[in-house]
Amino acid sequence: MPKVTVVIPAYNAMAFLPETLESVLRQTFTDFEILIVNDGSTDNILEWASELKDPRVKLITQPNQRVSAARNTGITNAQGKYIAFLDADDLWEPAKLEKQIRCLDEQPTVGLVYTWTLLVDKENNPTGRIFASHLEGKVWNKLLENDPISSGSSPLVRRSCFDTVGLFDRNLAYAPDLDMWVRIAYRYPIAVVKEPLVRYRQLPNSFSRNRQGMIKELRQVVEKAFASVPLEQLYLRNQCYASIFFGLAWLAVDEGDYKKAIHLRQQAFLHYSQVFFSEKYLRLSLAIAMIRWFGANGYDGVRSLTHILRRRIFGVSI
Repeated sequence: MPKVTVVIPAYNAMAFLPETLESVLRQTFTDFEILIVNDGSTDNILEWASELKDPRVKLITQPNQRVSAARNTGITNAQGKYIAFLDADDLWEPAKLEKQIRCLDEQPTVGLVYTWTLLVDKENNPTGRIFASHLEGKVWNKLLENDPISSGSSPLVRRSCFDTVGLFDRNLAYAPDLDMWVRIAYRYPIAVVKEPLVRYRQLPNSFSRNRQGMIKELRQVVEKAFASVPLEQLYLRNQCYASIFFGLAWLAVDEGDYKKAIHLRQQAFLHYSQVFFSEKYLRLSLAIAMIRWFGANGYDGVRSLTHILRRRIFGVSI
């Protein structure tokens, strides 16, 4: 039995899948199986897979049912004690599995361990930004406020966790990752390897850019998470909604729409007024002001300069 099962859902992903697979095969930890779940692709994945020589790589083909169902197929067929998920356009650094496995081996109560994530462009060039968090322990409510995991390609999960919390919600198209990580974190401590060991490829036509779908499903995740918590913890729900509106406001800033950003900032304030005194409120307000004063192009120029300075001083922008 392999110690780790790597599940790679794939739907018409041949533009990136070979490179993604190679990043797994280059891992310093080698006791794994790789389940590529072909979710009804119409590209040449079958011909490509038939030429793979590594016996650890297996292809499972099913009708198109979207990513949650593909991951569930991988979990159902997994033989490993630990399960890792990897999107077909993302990449792993060579030591990712080794460092995460060491963490789970040394901390038997931990259910999930994630890593920091480096953002790259379509050609795998770093953008200079990293999703980095120090959040760990019993922190399920913090996951709802500000998802530190950020990428479905980051976590390594104990197989037994899925026996406890169930499989991915097939009804969620935009937020199944967060839903699963919150369910796991409600029952288990989580841990983090504080290194950027995942490369998250930002694509211009990303499925996750459907904002209205994201809002709808994030609300479902929040309501589901708080449906069974003790009464004294319900006050945290408004903080979660405030955080969601902050995230949407930053998306509006990225689009140069300061009026929408102001509206979303106000919604965050109405849900949780204490946020007015936070650093993130100040940062958002400054970004909105810069767009109003200098326009979207002026703001982008200042932000690009800030990223350049951070890269030169710190190596990355966190």
